Amino acid sequence: MTLTPSKLNSFLIFKLPAAYICGVRSKYIDKDKSIVTVKHRWINQNPFKSMFWAVQGMAAELTTGALMISEINNSGKKISMLVLSNTASFTKKATGRITFVCDEGYKVKEAIEKTISTGDGQTVWMKSVGTNEDGVEVSTFNFEWTVRVKS
Repeated sequence: MTLTPSKLNSFLIFKLPAAYICGVRSKYIDKDKSIVTVKHRWINQNPFKSMFWAVQGMAAELTTGALMISEINNSGKKISMLVLSNTASFTKKATGRITFVCDEGYKVKEAIEKTISTGDGQTVWMKSVGTNEDGVEVSTFNFEWTVRVKS
């Protein structure tokens, strides 16, 4: 099954409704890259009239998680995935439409192949960068994902 932005957005409605209500939307995915956007609105703002950090985190995590889900589906194996840890930095007030991009799908493929061949759990760090409509970076998130073949 090929993972598409519309399938991911349907997934959000039923499995992550808070992300959907806050406006997180998948826009593009292929084997190497995932793009997710979220627009600053009343429902997802903080008291300082910019986007709440957790909403940015949901959008950023979806860029990395979508690449994980896609590669796991392509493997044909039952593989569990989990965020082990994450870090974030914020460099500018997030207002307007924020676009998060992760272009590290190659890391996922390597980790999935290694967990299948060895049976051992693997970890992989993936970065998602958020930029505003002017192309200015507003935040960077790093997620440490773990994958393991289910027994």
